[in-house]
Amino acid sequence: MTVAVPRSDFAQTEARFDARWKRHAAILAAAWAVLLLLFRRDAIDLATIYWTNTTFGHCLFIAPVIAWLIWQRRSQLALVRPQGWWPGLALVGAGGLGWLLGDAAGVALFRHAGLVLMLQGTAVSVLGPNVSRALLFPLAYMAFLVPFGDFLEGPLQDITVGQVMPLLHLLGVPASVDGVLITTSNGYFEVAEACSGAKFVIAMVAFGVLVANVCYVSWTRRAAFLAMALVVPVIANGLRAFGTIYAAWWTSVEAATGMDHIVYGWVFFAAVMAAVLAIGWKWFDRDPDAAWFDPMRLQAPVIGRAGASVTALLALTVVSLFLGWSSLIAARATPLPANVELPQVAGWHRVGPSTVAPWSPHYPGADHFLTGHYADGRGRTIDLAVAVYASQHEGKELVGFGIGAIRENDRWVRIADLPDLAGGYALRMTGPARVERTTVSWYRVGDTLTGSDKRVKFETLKTKLLGGNQAAVAVLVSAEQGPDQGAQAAIEDFLGALGPVDAFADRMAGR
Repeated sequence: MTVAVPRSDFAQTEARFDARWKRHAAILAAAWAVLLLLFRRDAIDLATIYWTNTTFGHCLFIAPVIAWLIWQRRSQLALVRPQGWWPGLALVGAGGLGWLLGDAAGVALFRHAGLVLMLQGTAVSVLGPNVSRALLFPLAYMAFLVPFGDFLEGPLQDITVGQVMPLLHLLGVPASVDGVLITTSNGYFEVAEACSGAKFVIAMVAFGVLVANVCYVSWTRRAAFLAMALVVPVIANGLRAFGTIYAAWWTSVEAATGMDHIVYGWVFFAAVMAAVLAIGWKWFDRDPDAAWFDPMRLQAPVIGRAGASVTALLALTVVSLFLGWSSLIAARATPLPANVELPQVAGWHRVGPSTVAPWSPHYPGADHFLTGHYADGRGRTIDLAVAVYASQHEGKELVGFGIGAIRENDRWVRIADLPDLAGGYALRMTGPARVERTTVSWYRVGDTLTGSDKRVKFETLKTKLLGGNQAAVAVLVSAEQGPDQGAQAAIEDFLGALGPVDAFADRMAGR
C-alpha cells in the first residue's frame, strides 16, 4: 500500500530540524568561546606550539580537517536531532580534572589534553548522544589538537643510529659512534632530537588515522595501513640520515648538511607521505559515495535529556570549579628567603668560570638562580648551580623541555646518559672545542630527593593537592673531563665535602 504524504509536511519538519540545529550550533560555539577565554593561557600556549615548534606544525591543519569531516557528513547529520544531554558533563568533569592535575604537576600535556577533552565533552553535552555517535570520528580526531609524542625522540634517536652505522660500514665509510655522536674521517654528526624522525612519525600518526577512516572500511586494512604509516617514516628517516653523512664523507659537511635542511623541510616528508599513500592505494575499500553513517539508526530516545542552554551553563560551571581549585593551590605557596648565597665548601675555593668552554644550566623561571665555580688544591674544578622555586607553575617549572643542564638549541650536546650518581641523574655532554663534561642533577620537592623528571612531576602534584611546602630546588654539579681530571671522581669528592644534597637543598630554600 502506498501512502501519500504532502510535501508541506516534509518542509515543516525540515524547517524545525534546521532551526534546532542552528540554535544548538550557536550555543555550542558560544560555550566553546567562553571555554577558550577561561583557559586562554593554555589556548595561547597551544597556538604558539603549533606555530613555532616544527614537531607539531601539523596541528595547524587538524581544525580545518575536522571542519571538512563534519562538512562531509552534513546531509545525513541534518536528519539527526540534536538534544542537550546532561550525562555528557562527565566528560567535561574528566577534562577539568585532567587539566587540574596538569596544572598542579606542571605537565603541559595534561593541561592541553584536559582542555581538548572539555571541548569534546561540551559538544557531547550540547548536541546529545545521537549526534555524538554521528560525529564520533571528528570528535575523537580532536585529540590530535594535543601536542604529544615528543617522548619518542630518545628511542627514535637510538633507532636512527642503529640504522646508520651498519650502512656506513657496509659502504666502507670509517665511522665510530659515541652515544648520539657519529664521527667520520672528515667530521662528526649529532643525531639530534630534530634528526630522530619523531616529527615525521607524530605527523604520520595523525595522517594515517585520517586516511584509515576516510579510505578504508575493513578494520584489518585500517590496522595494516597504520602500521605501514609508522614503519615507513622510521626507515626513511634512517636512510635520510645515512645519506647526509655519506654525502658529507664524499663532499663536505657544509654542503651535505645544507642540502639536508632543504630536503628535510620541503621535499622529504612530502615524498614519504606520497609513498605511503601509493602503497596503500591498491587496498582502499571505501566507496567514495558511500554514506558516513545511517541517520535512521540514530533516532533512539535520549535518556538524560536537558536543555542545550542548561547543559552549556552546567559545563562552564564545572570547569570554573577546577579553575577555583587551582587558584586555592597557588595561594598556599610559601615565601622564600629574600637572599640566597652559595656556601663555602671545605677543601674547595671559589674561582672564575672556564675560559675554554663555559657552561651554565637553564632555569628561566627560577626565583633564585646561582652558579659558582670551585677548585681544590689539586687543581680540579667543579661547577655548582642551584635553582630555587617558591612554587611551580606554567613558565616556572623545575623540569621541562629546554630546562636543565642543556637548553634548547644549546652549543652543549648530550652524548649519553650515565648511571645515576648519588641518586642524581648523570649525563655526559660535549661542547665547544670538543670539551666533555659530566653533569649530575638532583631535584628536591617536598621531602623527596630525586634525579627523575617523572618523580618531580608526581611529587609536585602530591604537595599541591595534599598540602605541604611547595618550594622546589634543582642542584647541579658538573665537571670537565680532561687528562688531569676524572669528572666523576671530582664530583664525588666535591659532594663529600658539600654534604648531603637534600640537606643542602633545604638550606637553599630556607627550610
